[in-house]
Amino acid sequence: MRPEDFDYPLSQEMIAFHSLKKRDECRLLVVNRDEETIEHKKFCDLPEFLKSGDLLILNDTKVIPARLFGKSESGRELDILLIEKNSPKTWKCLLKNPKHGMNIKFENELKARLQRKGSGDWLIEFEKDADYHINSHGKMPLPPYITREPLDEDKVLYQTVYAKNEGAIAAPTSGLHFTGGLLDEIRKKGIEIKYITLHIGIGTFRPVKTDNIEDHAMETEYRVISEETAKAINKAKNEGRRVIACGTTVVRALESGFRDVEGLEPDCGYTDLFIYPGFKFKVVDALITNFHLPRSTLIMLVTAFAGRELIFKAYEVAKEEGYRFLSYGDPMFII
Repeated sequence: MRPEDFDYPLSQEMIAFHSLKKRDECRLLVVNRDEETIEHKKFCDLPEFLKSGDLLILNDTKVIPARLFGKSESGRELDILLIEKNSPKTWKCLLKNPKHGMNIKFENELKARLQRKGSGDWLIEFEKDADYHINSHGKMPLPPYITREPLDEDKVLYQTVYAKNEGAIAAPTSGLHFTGGLLDEIRKKGIEIKYITLHIGIGTFRPVKTDNIEDHAMETEYRVISEETAKAINKAKNEGRRVIACGTTVVRALESGFRDVEGLEPDCGYTDLFIYPGFKFKVVDALITNFHLPRSTLIMLVTAFAGRELIFKAYEVAKEEGYRFLSYGDPMFII
C-alpha cells in the first residue's frame, strides 16, 4: 500500500480553525460497519448509541503549553516547540534554523542555550527549572494546519475536561467534545469509564514519506495502562461487552498492550505501534475519532478499523454535508 491510497482532497474551508464554545453541540457522524450505514447526529446524542455494560476508554493526557517565544543574541525572534522533557532544565525541541550553542533569552530574563546531539536532536537547556515559565508564558501547540496564532482560550478549549497527566504536545482531539455533564449522563446509563495515558508527541504530525506505508517508522510515545484499567478491559472482553476507544491514541495504547494469552497487561513505557489495513484488532470494538489529514497514519488506522471503502464514503458524505474537519472539527462514531 502506498500513501496516495489514503489521499483525498481537503480544502482550507473544511478545516475547523476554532472550537465550538459548547463542546458537545458539534455534529457526530455515526458509521455502522456491519450495516454500512451513515447517520447524522450531534455529539450530545452519543448516549443513544451506547449500551449498559459498554466500557468507554479515555486518554487523560494533558497538553502542555509547549510553544515558547524567545530571541537570539542577534535579536532574531524564535518560535520554539518543546517536544519532550529530558530533565527539569532540558527539553528536546524544534525550531527554524537552529544553531549549536545559540543563546536564547525569554521573558522574565529566563535564559537558555541550544545544543545539537549526535542523534540529530536539538536540545534546549534552560538555566533553571523552566516549568513555571512554560505554564505561565507558553502557548498551546496548535497543529500546523491551524494557521492562526494560539489564543488564551485555547488553553481551555484545546484540552479535554478530564485531562490530568501532563506531557502531550497535541490533544487527543476526539475527547475534546465531552463535557462533565455528558460524562455523567453516560455513567448513569450504565456505561463504565476508565482511563489510559498516552502522551501525544510530534509523530502524530509526521508525514509518511516511504513509497510503501509498511516501511514507515512511527515515533515512540509514552503510555501508561493502569492495573485497574487492564482488569476492567479484560473483564469486559471475557463477558462479551464492547470496549469503546475514544481516539486513535487509545487504540494504539490498548492494542500495543494486548497479549494473546494474558489479555491486556498493565504497563508503562513507550509504544511505536503503527496500525494500517491488515491489522487484527483484539481489544477495541468501537471507535470515536475526528476526521484526519489525507495520507496520515491516523487515517490509515481508521481505515484499518472500518475498511477503506466505507471510511472514504463517510468522508465524502461528511464533506458534502459541511462537517468540520481535523483537530477542532466534528467527530465520527464507528460501531
